[in-house]
Amino acid sequence: MTPAPVSDPGRDELGLVLTGLTLAGMIVAAASAYGDISAQVTAFGLTLVYIFGGLPSAARALHSLWFDLVLDIDLLMVVAAVAAAAVGATFEGAVLLTLFSLSGTLENQAMGKARRAVEALMALRPETALLRRDGTVAEVPVASLAAGDVVVIRPGSRMPVDGTILSGEGAINESTVTGESVPVVKGPGSSVFEATVNLDGVLDLRVDRSASESTVARMIQLVTQAQAAKAPSERFSSWFGQRYTAAVLAGSVIAFGVFLWLGWPQQDALYRAATLLVAASPCAIVISVPAAILSALSAAARGGVLFKGGAALETLGAVRSFAFDKTGTLTTGQAEVTGIVSLTGSEDTFLALIAGIEAQSEHHIASAIRRLIDRRGLTPASVTGVTAIPSEGIVGTDDIGPLWAGNRRLAARMGAALDDPGLLRLADGDQTVIYMGRGRQVLGAVAVADQTRASSHAGILALRKSGIRQIAMMTGDRRPVALRIGSALGLRDDEIHADLLPEDKVVLIADLAAGGKVAYVGDGVNDAAALARADVGIAMGAAGSDVALQAADVALLSENMERLAAAHLLAKRTGRIIRQNLVFAMGAMLVLVAGSLFFNLPLPLAVVGHEGGTVLVVLNGLRLLFDPIRSDRA
Repeated sequence: MTPAPVSDPGRDELGLVLTGLTLAGMIVAAASAYGDISAQVTAFGLTLVYIFGGLPSAARALHSLWFDLVLDIDLLMVVAAVAAAAVGATFEGAVLLTLFSLSGTLENQAMGKARRAVEALMALRPETALLRRDGTVAEVPVASLAAGDVVVIRPGSRMPVDGTILSGEGAINESTVTGESVPVVKGPGSSVFEATVNLDGVLDLRVDRSASESTVARMIQLVTQAQAAKAPSERFSSWFGQRYTAAVLAGSVIAFGVFLWLGWPQQDALYRAATLLVAASPCAIVISVPAAILSALSAAARGGVLFKGGAALETLGAVRSFAFDKTGTLTTGQAEVTGIVSLTGSEDTFLALIAGIEAQSEHHIASAIRRLIDRRGLTPASVTGVTAIPSEGIVGTDDIGPLWAGNRRLAARMGAALDDPGLLRLADGDQTVIYMGRGRQVLGAVAVADQTRASSHAGILALRKSGIRQIAMMTGDRRPVALRIGSALGLRDDEIHADLLPEDKVVLIADLAAGGKVAYVGDGVNDAAALARADVGIAMGAAGSDVALQAADVALLSENMERLAAAHLLAKRTGRIIRQNLVFAMGAMLVLVAGSLFFNLPLPLAVVGHEGGTVLVVLNGLRLLFDPIRSDRA
């Protein structure tokens, strides 16, 4: 039996009512065996069962047959029940319809937990926001907000949009989007996502994206795509179910003819053919795959990993190699100050001065310096007349006189010597060094470098433990920079590839694919080609570019790379459960068919075996619902 592809509350409620009426009729009919109940009452109960348990299935079967030219399992069950009634086994036919209706309702209710992801995401989105404009605050619909608007976020409120905090500081619960269970403290300059919760503090938030382009909107789109897209095993089970259903109907008719040819009474022949019809029905085979796929997709989504369908999930489970972009994926993508040398005064005085001249620069090095002085609580010095010298640095003037800050080329232009031992030690590595001075005098220098994500090393280690033996890091950075990052992550030298162009990454992925399926993880526009070339493309969805997200098959909403290893394990476990379900379903069906053909299997026992097997494979698949991807388990 095939469940509805999308959860429909009205349809689910109707199914519960019909099943309840069917059960009531069955109880009335069954009670006649234990009490003094008239035949009319028994007949009334059986009539209820055939009406409320049989007519809906008949309607679905006729609809599929008339509009789609498909013979489905509903038709098999209705034919079997009618055949049972025709040979005087009305009660057995009623048992079949009751169990069929009950199992279908249980499956839809249970699998509804996996199919209600879109409704759950929609419920997270606030409908209104507090817009600050012209000194006043007014409540407006979220749909009316545009990029650049400023909204006020009160304690306990959900973020109405994706945005950047302009003022205020608070702990943000991001579990609804990234799956992180621990709140993250954020302040001015920090990005926040729609539907996350501001636990404390009052925040002024600048809108970065409209509601239709937000992170949650993209999540809803991905989940919808995932529900519509079918995995290869799902397509096979659907293809098999449709053709096998026709074969079962034809086989039952042929068996009925053979039994008559052998001299069986017509009533016995029809009874045995009806039993064979029930025993051979492929309900368990058809339902076993979507039960596991939908459950795994739901579990992954709760953990901040979104698959664009069951195909991506199945393929990830078969991946043998992983390739990673470096910047913004394995690293934070933000440069951090890693060393300071002050030649003329205290370190804090030097930092305040270089922060003053870098204050008007948008370069990532300037951002790193500003973040450092913010953490130290320092005030940048006043520097005016700042002018950029392309590819070299910047110059300006403070209250003492001219000032410059830049690389070696700018220092050479100024005639400054960089032979101080402290400066030489700072420059002896793969870091980017910025010098500052006045004319020929060097005042000091800072070293800046990208840093690995806190979870990257653990994530790579977890992938290796899960059976991944080939891991590659690909970057356009210089070889020394790549070696520093790679060695910190436990990668071998032959797994580190540097000085690459986007097309070089595609070639390397093709080489990896020669040894089995390969996954590529990236976040930037330049990763789009590599994401598309890999068997599974995985984008850093919350922080990554829209181009990367569109090219990828999987979106990792959290920056915790351990989630990737957990998603890989979930995909592998899903594959195992699908195989378990298919083996069990086909084995049970063969046993029931053999029993009905050679061992005079009673129709009620065939009904119980058929429906019981169907429910068991569904429950086995639904176990994946309780395997969420969490950082403390990843």
